Order: sequence, then C-alpha cells, then structure tokens
Amino acid sequence: MSVGDTLFIIVAVIVLVPIAVVAVETLAALPRRRSSQSPHVPTAARAVVLIPAHNEAAGIGATVRALLPELSPQDRVVVIADNCSDGTAAAARAAGADVVVRNDAQRHGKGYALEFGVRCLEANPPDVVIVFDADCRFSRGSCRRLKEEAIRFRAPVQARYVLAEADGDPRRQLSAFAFLFKNFVRPLGLHRLRLPCLLTGTGMAFPWRMIRDASLGTGDIVEDMKLSVELAMNGHPPRFCPDPCVEGAAAPHKEAVLEQRTRWEHGHVRTLLTQGPRLVWSALRDGRPRLLALALELSVPPLSLLVLIWACALAGALTWWRLGGALEPAGLLLAGGALLILTLAAAWARFARGLLPLRSLLLMPVYVFWKLPIYVRLLRQPQRTWVRTERAAAAEPG
Repeated sequence: MSVGDTLFIIVAVIVLVPIAVVAVETLAALPRRRSSQSPHVPTAARAVVLIPAHNEAAGIGATVRALLPELSPQDRVVVIADNCSDGTAAAARAAGADVVVRNDAQRHGKGYALEFGVRCLEANPPDVVIVFDADCRFSRGSCRRLKEEAIRFRAPVQARYVLAEADGDPRRQLSAFAFLFKNFVRPLGLHRLRLPCLLTGTGMAFPWRMIRDASLGTGDIVEDMKLSVELAMNGHPPRFCPDPCVEGAAAPHKEAVLEQRTRWEHGHVRTLLTQGPRLVWSALRDGRPRLLALALELSVPPLSLLVLIWACALAGALTWWRLGGALEPAGLLLAGGALLILTLAAAWARFARGLLPLRSLLLMPVYVFWKLPIYVRLLRQPQRTWVRTERAAAAEPG
C-alpha cells in the first residue's frame, strides 16, 4: 500500500467517525418511549429563571407572562436587560419580572449577560438557576421538571429545544429538521445511552453552586458549547431531559437565517477544533470515559458541513482510484454515505414526518449548496463576535 493509499484511508476513517456517532445516537433514540415522571423535590427548593434580553421589548412581556403561572410561589423571573436601547426593561417589569440592567459597550454577548445576572443573585442565591431565551415558548410544566431534575441528579439539565414550525419553504423546513436532529434526536440517543449531552443555550437548569462557579463571562459566539465542556471537565457533565420542550422562534427571512446559522456553525467548528482535543486528552489522561463520549459528540460538525466534507472526501478518493490508487478509501466512504442516508431517513420517519415532507427531504443536496456561503466564509473570514439574530417582525409588544 502506497503512502497516498494510507493517507486516503486515514481521511476516510476521520470522516466515518462522526457518521458512526450520529448513527449510534439515532439508533438509540428510535424506540418509542413513555414519558417519565421524576419524584417531586421539596417545596422549599427555590428557582430563579434568568432571561438575558437585548432589545427584546416586542416580545419579552409575553414570555414573562407565560412563565409566571409555571412557577412555584418561591420562584421568580429575573430579566437581564443587556445593553438595550429600547423598552425591554420597562416591558419586563410591567409583565411581573424582576429586572437588572447591564450597560457595557465593550463586552457584548449572552455569556456576559448571564454572568452579570448570576452575580446579582449572590446575595440571595436560589437552589436552581434556569435559563430561557427571551423569545422562546415552552411546554407546560417545563420549569418544574427542569428544577426537579437539576436537584435530583445534582447536574446541569438540558430540555428539548426545537424551532417553531417552518413555513412551506423547503430550505426552512430542512433547517428545522437539521435543528431537530441535532437538539432532540441525538441528545435523546445520548440520554438512552446514559451519556452526557451538549447544552443548547435555552431551557437549561443548573444547581446554584455549578452556575456560580462557571466561567460565563466570555464573548464566545456559542457560549453554551463552551460551558458544556467546562462543566464536564469540572465533573458535572450536562444531562438531557426529553420531556420539557422549549420552542425557539425561527429567523424571519433568508438573510436572518443565514446570519443565525453562520454564528452557530462557525462557533461549533471553532469549539470542535479547540475543545475537542482538550476533552480527548483529559479523558485518556484521567480515565474518564464520559469525557471521551462528549468529545465524540462534539466531533460531529453541523449536518450540512458533514455532508459536504463526506462528498469532498469521496470525490478525492474516487479521483485517486482513477489515477491508480487503492479502491478501499472510496469503498469506506461509500459505505459511510449509505449509513448516513439510512440514519437520516430513519430519523425523519420516526420524528419528522409532520415537519418535513418527503419531497423536501430529497432536496437535501440543494440545502447543502444553499449553505455554501457559510462555509466559504468559515475559510476566509470566520465569525468570532456575537451578533443578535433579527426577530420576526410579527411580534407585538406584550
């Protein structure tokens, strides 16, 4: 076997690792489940729902009013009006939330806002801190269940986080499916395998000591992923709780969708490259297999990027074979592609028939092509700073 053959086999194996990870996770998620009920925690347990909000006057009132009936009498909602230039603080107060105002023109981002909010709680700390985004909606009982799970397992807990139902645009439907696959199907498989998951930014619950000691104040554009790694390294890997459901608002138009995906996907790749090796090294050095499982989960790039990487690797392997090289690398990649197709088809059939028509699913190659500008920019000018995604214009003041 030549050096070229060996290199292409190495490339094929590297590409097959994340495909195998998503296949195992999806297989574990497929069996139908019954909703489980956790034991009730003592009524004295107190929770604070933290809502970081930057110029969210149009919708923050509705979010707070929906939250308040879900809370126990000893719980409260605290809105962090972060570098706002609108009436976010006034709208949140009018709806019944406590409000803290943060103005820091030099430090933008959700991580800084959360750090400020946590510091404001230190004088009278709760038992659990729950984080919701300002524009999200949630299933009934989500706050109670998240609080109970965080106290019961003494661990960070992540709820199911999905996007609001997409309109008839196949690109938006495919985007919603990819979001569902990443934030529900795969974490559900990890939950069934009793392995840790990644936090997804909203619908998160933390025992007070863990969130108090976490390094939140960063400008990282995917602060939730970075926080997941830090908590796991400190012995508190996040766990998935599939019953509470948090629904985020879809970006209102194509440009906003691309902006949102650029931030998520550039941040994901950066975290994969910087934190993945750190997790693997710590897992091997300290004999902590759960860190290795989290590293494998982090190793899976965004779905469209994974498909694109696979296609490029296959094209290279086939070209190498036509030039006289070994066929094995192309064979491995073809097998991996077939496994990925079967995995996505199974996930769609089990979880997304009502979300994504089959005709839209077949347009996946077009969807990958539509996202090419995101990956070109990743190579030329990766996004490193936090930018708020534009909200839907239809939102009305609370």
